[in-house]
Amino acid sequence: MAELLPIRSVPPEVARGVSLVEFVRFWNQRQNLGLPALHREILAWLEQSWLDGKRELLLLVFRDAGKSTLVGLFAAWLLLRDPGLRILVLAAEQALARKMVRNVKRIIERHPLTISLRPMRRDQWAADQFTVQRAKEWRDPSMLARGLNGNITGCRADIVLCDDVEVPATCETPAKREELRARLAEIDYVLVPEGTQLYIGTPHSYYSIYALEPRREINEDAPFLAGFQRLVLPVLDEQGESRWPERFPRERLEVIRRRTGPARFAAQMLLQPTSAENGRLDPNMIAGYRDDLKVEVLSGERLCIEIGGRRMVSASCWWDPSFGSPRKGDGSVIAAVFADGEGGYWLHRIEWLQQDPRDPTDAATQLCRQAAQFAKALYLPAIRLETNGLGKFLPGLLRRALAEAECGTGVIECTSRKAKAVRILEAFDTVLAAGALKAHDSVAQTPFFSEMREWRPGRQGRSSLGRDDGLDAVAGCLLSEPVRLGMLPSRPGRPNWRLGGETHVAASDFEP
Repeated sequence: MAELLPIRSVPPEVARGVSLVEFVRFWNQRQNLGLPALHREILAWLEQSWLDGKRELLLLVFRDAGKSTLVGLFAAWLLLRDPGLRILVLAAEQALARKMVRNVKRIIERHPLTISLRPMRRDQWAADQFTVQRAKEWRDPSMLARGLNGNITGCRADIVLCDDVEVPATCETPAKREELRARLAEIDYVLVPEGTQLYIGTPHSYYSIYALEPRREINEDAPFLAGFQRLVLPVLDEQGESRWPERFPRERLEVIRRRTGPARFAAQMLLQPTSAENGRLDPNMIAGYRDDLKVEVLSGERLCIEIGGRRMVSASCWWDPSFGSPRKGDGSVIAAVFADGEGGYWLHRIEWLQQDPRDPTDAATQLCRQAAQFAKALYLPAIRLETNGLGKFLPGLLRRALAEAECGTGVIECTSRKAKAVRILEAFDTVLAAGALKAHDSVAQTPFFSEMREWRPGRQGRSSLGRDDGLDAVAGCLLSEPVRLGMLPSRPGRPNWRLGGETHVAASDFEP
């Protein structure tokens, strides 16, 4: 590449035609910095995307790669080409957004090619916003900084730069992730037609806004940034070599991996959407299956139930009742786990029961009727009802609902004496380690797997982060003794499917 000409020999109209790479290289030379191949690749992508008219862009680059600095230079280059542009910077916090604006302001002040952009009035040169010399009279400044919680109503922008809007503080819980998506949806009311959105960051959650695949368990039909042009540059390339070996040799990467842990390294350096913290319960250790119950009448009242060609010998059902909605308070979750004769567990169904406020029937009866239909559909011999708190008022109502449903299912009242986190660990640790738990595909449509990824055991047996209602219900199933035929009588006319427990009259050859 030829040496840049002295700035005094570059007329303003020629300066506006300088490529982005040359613009940055000229700046770096004055800062005694080089231009690594990684940065040239990013700059070439940004410039070509802009020239090609691509207006929805996502730049994912590993931590400490200088991506925000490069995007700041990109913003200054855009203002050099068109001083009439209005750029809005959104970040997780106002301070982060101001940092980006301050960086661009400093570039315009000191870069020889942008001297003509400096305004005449000092009031147009603030820390969180500035306006360059331009022919157009806009109400909005050339560049404006806003945190996600800041007010952007009434703003208009040609370009919105979303710089690290996803950080732990904005994505560590389902409520925060929902709020993040809602705030980012406001961009559509700020951006002018044919305006540009550019996201820059790294994933901090399995449910990241940057995820390439939709997360069905949070009701995503498409990725949040579906249709965006992506440049994804993890620290290791396709051959497993460092993309910036001068700054990140393999030895340093191994040190970072050891110090931060594999989960955080995968998220921040390899750009794999996963929780930045190591979770205790790994959903990837649960195999999925699609098979439904296969019910076959053998003889008399005996049934044979199979899943995936395996005969089931027992089943457990646990219901931890609650009147809270799934979004507020505890969820009312009922789960059913079948067991085969080889020590395998099959999580076949889990449901979050909800009351309908429009139904004149009282909430408790509504929930009991839903639980009864759940048990009837799966031929469950009994429902274990947790009677801590609310549950102590429900056994009678539940028995009446089961009788109305004519399903012959019994009710076993249970009281939990151990802390919830302790029960969850005792139930899942060994089963997951042995690979003995499978889950029906319908389970993936519920919050269950999300709870597994988010759950952290806290102190004194409490959960430190995330919901655990579904985990608690399945843990109750796994810890329950299998309910077999002999424990509760079946209702007349209700076929049995479990082994053993029938009445048998033996022949004898003596007189009483």
